[in-house]
Amino acid sequence: MTIKLGPVLNFRGCSGDVWRLSALVASDDGQAPAFSLSAGGAPGAVTAKQIGAFKAARADLTLWRYDFLVKQGARPVTARYSLDGDSWDIAVPAAGAAPAIAYGSCNGFSSLKLLKNTDVPNALWEDVAAKHAISPFHLLLLGGDQLYSDSMWEELEGLQKWAALPTEQGVKQPVSDTLQRQIADFFRGLYPKRWSQAAVANMLATIPSLMMWDDHDIMDGWGSYDAKLQECAVYKAIFASARETFSLYQQQVAPGEAHPLKLPAQAHFSFGCRVGAVAILALDMRSERTQSQVMSTESWKAVYDWLDALPAAGKQGPQHLFLMSSIPVVYPDFSLLENALGMFPGRQELEDDLKDHWNSVPHRQERLRLIHRLLDFSARNQCRVTLLSGDVHVGAVGVIQSARAGAESARNAVINQLTSSGIVHPAPPGMVLFFLEHTTGKSMNDDRDISSAIVEIPGTRHHFIGARNWLALAPDAEGRYWANWHAESEKYPFTKVIHPAGFAMTGAKLKQPEN
Repeated sequence: MTIKLGPVLNFRGCSGDVWRLSALVASDDGQAPAFSLSAGGAPGAVTAKQIGAFKAARADLTLWRYDFLVKQGARPVTARYSLDGDSWDIAVPAAGAAPAIAYGSCNGFSSLKLLKNTDVPNALWEDVAAKHAISPFHLLLLGGDQLYSDSMWEELEGLQKWAALPTEQGVKQPVSDTLQRQIADFFRGLYPKRWSQAAVANMLATIPSLMMWDDHDIMDGWGSYDAKLQECAVYKAIFASARETFSLYQQQVAPGEAHPLKLPAQAHFSFGCRVGAVAILALDMRSERTQSQVMSTESWKAVYDWLDALPAAGKQGPQHLFLMSSIPVVYPDFSLLENALGMFPGRQELEDDLKDHWNSVPHRQERLRLIHRLLDFSARNQCRVTLLSGDVHVGAVGVIQSARAGAESARNAVINQLTSSGIVHPAPPGMVLFFLEHTTGKSMNDDRDISSAIVEIPGTRHHFIGARNWLALAPDAEGRYWANWHAESEKYPFTKVIHPAGFAMTGAKLKQPEN
């Protein structure tokens, strides 16, 4: 028996003083590797559950999930688990404590040329490991593009032939059994191929993850194509295989199962959880995306019902809400940028990232409703809302602010957005970064007395981190979160402090925790 992938840790929620986890493993002979908890685990046998079995990359693969518990205490604990003779430690916060979080997105390359031009592809994963060794992270939030499927158009003969057809002919063509198998085999084998890289595998085995997909987990630009393409047989086959493997590898659920954190009353992948004084909410912005919507009315209702059920901060509710929006809610108006891209070499890569953005005209009403609901939630629950975003291959800080009469205080009417992208994918070309920095508008009037803006990176005079980066979110004893962007080739992180809603400045000197 050979382990082809894993273990990959997944966070399944916490309740009382129990931290719920699972570990995913792929083996090649139908035998479940031996799993054991040697320290910190809650009582009870850990058994393997088979959640998938198929042929991938010309080899048989069986996917196993191990569900286990870690007992939390008054102080942080370290649990150790072993799999087939190897062991890993897991850092677990004290019961009720806010977790230390690492956030990343864009774990891959959209082209072979970008890969070849990158000296150390996983350098930032190695940086995560170095920071984790000093001050452990409790959760790893991955906000989209956990792998890139772009190479399927070059690797799969059936897709090459289909793509060469005139569009009107291709959209009418059924998917052959051979092409269906090629697509399924490609996605099933892509995760073991990409996630088995040593630096990535080390962190996936050590820090429990919560993942939400974006377009490259399916195909570049998914959901923003013309309806005749979006609904054609080939695109449907690609989506079906991407959804199957996302469920198995990223959500760690078998067919017919739902992730324990999945929001009720919606058919897709949006999820939410509470961890001490923190709530985490992730939006599935790809399953239902079309040129005219990001999510359906039913899915938005599930999101807002979940928020409405959270108690206020003074009644055992969260002090911070981290909302994962794979695409930034606050960003320049790309209608101007797209019109200007014709002057830049290599513009197609950036266009693919921008054409389905929140600020595109068909999505602006959805965006505005989301902003209103989050501002209302923050004021009602005295909870600081912070958006976590990726996708655009730069780091940035965004701010949404309401000056409407009746707000309890200006501090409670502020939503921060932290964009971190990408942990592996390179930044856009320098000419594009120059255009972003010096030509695009950084502020927008969203509604009467509600505005949003991209602000300068703290401690700098620029608005974008034009290098690969990842984000550390470290809580302190005062209820604050310290957001640290660790960027490639930068000796020190870029830092922003996220205060809880309704905080009072005391004049005490701020002290940053590790990470």
